[in-house]
Amino acid sequence: MRFAAASLAALLLLSGAAAAQTTTSHALSLGDAPKYGPGFTQLDYVNVNAPKGGELRLATPGGFDSLNPFIAQGDTAPGIGLVYETLMTQTPDDDLSEYGLIAESVEVPEDLGWVAFTLRPQAKWADGQPITAEDVVWSFAQLKEHGAPHYQLYYANVAKAEMQGPRKVKFSFSGPKNRELPQIIGQLPVLQKSLWEKRGVDKVTLEPWAGSGAYRIGSFEANRHITYVRRDDWWGRDLPVNKGRYNFGSIRYDVYRDQTVMREAFKSGQYDFRSENSGREWAIFYNFPAIQQGLVKKEMIRHERPGGISGFIYNTRRPQFQDVRVRQALTLAWDFEWVNKNLAYDAYYRPSSYFDNSEFAAAGTPSPAELKLLEPLRDRLRPAVFGPAWQPPKSDGSGADRRNLREAARLLKEAGWEVKDGRLVNAKGEPFQMELMLQDASYERMSGPWVQSLQRLGITLTMRAVDSAQYVRRLQDFNYDVVYSGWAQSNSPGNEQRYFFSSAAADNPASRNLAGIRDPAVDALIEAIVAAPSRADLIPAVRALDRVLTWGWYISPTFGLNADRIAWWDKFGMPEKTPKNGVDFMAWWVDPAKAAKIDAARR
Repeated sequence: MRFAAASLAALLLLSGAAAAQTTTSHALSLGDAPKYGPGFTQLDYVNVNAPKGGELRLATPGGFDSLNPFIAQGDTAPGIGLVYETLMTQTPDDDLSEYGLIAESVEVPEDLGWVAFTLRPQAKWADGQPITAEDVVWSFAQLKEHGAPHYQLYYANVAKAEMQGPRKVKFSFSGPKNRELPQIIGQLPVLQKSLWEKRGVDKVTLEPWAGSGAYRIGSFEANRHITYVRRDDWWGRDLPVNKGRYNFGSIRYDVYRDQTVMREAFKSGQYDFRSENSGREWAIFYNFPAIQQGLVKKEMIRHERPGGISGFIYNTRRPQFQDVRVRQALTLAWDFEWVNKNLAYDAYYRPSSYFDNSEFAAAGTPSPAELKLLEPLRDRLRPAVFGPAWQPPKSDGSGADRRNLREAARLLKEAGWEVKDGRLVNAKGEPFQMELMLQDASYERMSGPWVQSLQRLGITLTMRAVDSAQYVRRLQDFNYDVVYSGWAQSNSPGNEQRYFFSSAAADNPASRNLAGIRDPAVDALIEAIVAAPSRADLIPAVRALDRVLTWGWYISPTFGLNADRIAWWDKFGMPEKTPKNGVDFMAWWVDPAKAAKIDAARR
C-alpha cells in the first residue's frame, strides 16, 4: 500500500518535542529513521533550480465523466490528484516514511491509541483561505460516510476525529493496536468544507473545483481531454518535499480509445511522454524516424518497488470457479513460456507471488514465524501451504507440451466435469463457458492461445473488450467471469489487504476483492498483518498470507517486470539520479532550448 507504517522505535528516534509517552515529529517511518531528518531542505535527487513553465502533454486510455475522485461512481479524470493534497506525503525515494505536507508535525502516543496533526499556518486553499482543523474533521466524516469503499475499510477503526484548536486535529482509534492507522490518516485527502458542502462529496460532477494542490483545473471536455495549470500562488511550492518538483506550467491529458492509435499519436508527436506496457511493442515499435534522428529517447530503467501481481482473475462468486481444482486447471492451460517467447519477445518473467519483487514474497518452506501463524489455521488450509512456496506451471515453450493440459483434464474430471460431445459439462449437463473481460483489446493477442488450449479441454472462452466506463461499472458490480487485472502492492502491506482479499470486501461494491475471496484463514492472516507491531513481525505475516493466496489459485499470473520502459520527446531536463522506486516524472522540467528544437521538428 502507499501508506507508510511506523514502529515505536522509529517514533522515539524522531522525537522533536516529546512529552512523557508521546512523540512529536516531522515524519513517521517503518525503518530506524526516515531518510530525511527534521531539518532537511530538499529531496536529494531533485534540481531545486529547475525552470518552471512549458507544456507537458500526456495520453490516457479510456475516458472520464467525473471530476470527483473520492467516490466509486463515475470515471474520474486522469491527473485529478494534482489538485488536492493530504496531511502527509511519501517521497519517491523513501517509501517507508511519510513527511508532513499540510501538517507540519504529527504526535503519536506509545500505545498508538490516537494521532494528532498540527497544520501549517501557511497552508491555504486556492481562494487564499487557510486550511483549518474544521476542514480536516469534515473531510474525514464525509469520506467515511460517502466516499469510495476503501475509505470505510481503511477508517473502520477510527473512532472519532475532533478539533483541538483551529490548526490541530486529533483522531482516536478503537480495536487492537494498529501501527498503520496514524499513517493511513496521514494520507487523508483534505477538502475545503465551504466548497464541497455546497456541491456534495457524494455527487458525480463535472463542475471544476480548486483545492490546495500545485495545479488547478483548466480547460476540459469529458472523455476527450483535460488540462491542469500550475498555480503561481501555490502555498506549498517551497516545502522541502516539493522543491524541484511540479515544474510544468501546464499538464494536458488526451483520451484515446485504442492503444494502437495512442502509440501512433506518440510517434507523430501528439504527446510527449509514454510508459510502455507491452514487451512486443517495446521490441518492434520504437524504431521510427524520430528515434533514429535523436528527437525521441527511450530507456528501460530498473526499479526496486514491489510489483504485486497481475493476470487472469477468477470470480469465485460464479459457481464454476468455486472449486480450487477448476482454477488450477484453468491456470495450467495458459502457456506462459510459449506466449512470452513468441508474442512478447522474452521480455518477462512469470510472478510467483502476490508480493513480487519484495522481501514479502514467500520462498522455500514456511519459517517458524510463519508456522506460528499458519498452524492454528491448519484445518482450514490446503496441505500444500505447509510445503514449498507456490510456483506457477511451466512448459517447455514449444507449444507442443501437453503435460499441463493432461493434468488440467484430470483435475476437471476430479472436480465433477466431463467431456461429452466435445464439450466439458457438469453433472447437470451444463457446459463450461466463461467470458474474459478486457479493458484493452491489445490483450486479446496474448489471451488467444488460452482460448485454443481451453477448447482442447472442452471449455468455451470468449473475450470481450469493453469501454472504460463499462469496465469500471462491471468491476464495481463484480459482473464478470474472468477479468484481466491485478493487485498492486507497496513496501508496507497492511490495512489495504482487507480491501483486496477479506470476506468483508467480497460483497462490498467497488472493493478490490476481484476474486470474491471469502476465507476465514485469509481474514485471520490479514488481521495479523494489520496488528504486526514491527517489520520483523510483518514480514512473516505477509509471507504466510502469500502462501494461502497463491495456493488458492485465484489468479493465473501473466507477466512480471521490475523495470520502467519509457520513451519521450527530447524536450525535457531531468535529475541525474533516479529514485529507487522508479522515475519521478514530476521532478522533470521543460528545457526551453530543447523544446524549441522539438517544436521546429514537429512543424
